[in-house]
Amino acid sequence: MTFKLYNAPQSTCSQRVRFVFNAKRLPFEEIKLNLLEGDQLKHDYLKLNPNGVVPTLDHDGQIIIDSTVITEYLDEVEPDRSFTPHSPVMRAQMRTLMHFMDEMPAAAVRVPTFNMAFLPSFQKMSREAFVAMAESKPLRREFMLTMSQTGFPKSEMDAALARLRRSYERMDSEIAKSGGPWLLGTEITLADVAGMPALVRMDDLGLADWQDLSRVVKWFESIRAHTAFEPTYYHGSLLSERFPHLRPKRD
Repeated sequence: MTFKLYNAPQSTCSQRVRFVFNAKRLPFEEIKLNLLEGDQLKHDYLKLNPNGVVPTLDHDGQIIIDSTVITEYLDEVEPDRSFTPHSPVMRAQMRTLMHFMDEMPAAAVRVPTFNMAFLPSFQKMSREAFVAMAESKPLRREFMLTMSQTGFPKSEMDAALARLRRSYERMDSEIAKSGGPWLLGTEITLADVAGMPALVRMDDLGLADWQDLSRVVKWFESIRAHTAFEPTYYHGSLLSERFPHLRPKRD
């Protein structure tokens, strides 16, 4: 079987999939897209993924899209080193948390990401070019037009940070309930992988607002220590490695 992954180094959704590949030690061909240059909106890519986002998996010609779907797919076709519990009840709990990660931290993290990292690039564009770029995005059109070239207002930033804080508190509660160190107990699952990139992103932006939640601190340390973490976050995967203006925020 051959795997080809269309993704972007800094994409949080791409990082989920790379982590699973690396944890399973599955070889894959990585096709890197430059999202700021619009590679994900080119005709050939849209034929693979009409949503115009990354990642996209090509498995022997079968196209799978959406990072959550891809991670579950990989666990099904390559069950070795599984991230999915055997118990149907535990699998249901895992999927519940995966949906939560998509609804809360994964969505909320886009606001500080765009405001702090991408906005300077958008501000250099003409109004016409920016609107054209925003209009071309199948899933992110309204998000981009709301942000505009002035960025999200403080109220939007505060709301996003509040949603992220509630996410950390939910994680802390789940770890306490399961006994940890992972969300569902002693074994890492796809729910942990789903939550990982949002916390890595906020840490990279200097906004790691979970230091008072000792269980989440330990969880974060554990996932960073996982053997799949370093190859997933190769150089260039962090926003601070690509955008120099972010580096002082980490001091």
